[in-house]
Amino acid sequence: MPNHMHFFVRGGDDFKLTQWVNGLKRAISVALGATKKRPLWQPGFFDHVLRNDESYSQKWEYMRENPVRADEWPYQGELVVIDRA
Repeated sequence: MPNHMHFFVRGGDDFKLTQWVNGLKRAISVALGATKKRPLWQPGFFDHVLRNDESYSQKWEYMRENPVRADEWPYQGELVVIDRA
């Protein structure tokens, strides 16, 4: 989908989501050559805490089907595991 991304992110007790998202944005910006005059990202992000299995499955299905629903992308989402533990 060309205008946004969805992530499922899990971290330990000391995990700081804001730092993680900022680091991800920075790494992608550097890789794609974004500049202050030509930024890649909007400021901030939206997060939602998953509290139980039902919420997880509902959000996963929403995320997986999002590109198809938008009718802009004929493919479902893809799960990519990034393990830095």
